[in-house]
Amino acid sequence: MHDPDAPGPTGFTHWVLYNIPGGTTRINAGASPGGTLPSGAAEGNNGSGKPGYTGMCPPKGTAAHHYHFRLYALDAELQLPAGQTGDQVEDAMADHILSQTDLVGIFGR
Repeated sequence: MHDPDAPGPTGFTHWVLYNIPGGTTRINAGASPGGTLPSGAAEGNNGSGKPGYTGMCPPKGTAAHHYHFRLYALDAELQLPAGQTGDQVEDAMADHILSQTDLVGIFGR
């Protein structure tokens, strides 16, 4: 989950989750941090440099932010340890993407 509207040169990454098994149809609320992720999935580091999900919190008085939930279908499991950044995961999967989608949610305060 990435917010390109957040302050900073590239926005803010709220969550990195990879190697989600193909048969996964749901990720329960509270799966991160400290909850139960789908078996085999690995969690990367968010924009704060920590594993887990960081909730949406655009600054008060600013325009609503766009939150991108990107999902990729790959032809291989990534051979990466947990704790990778979103950029590292995207680099590792670049030659393995079969399909992708981007769901955008908009949130403001």
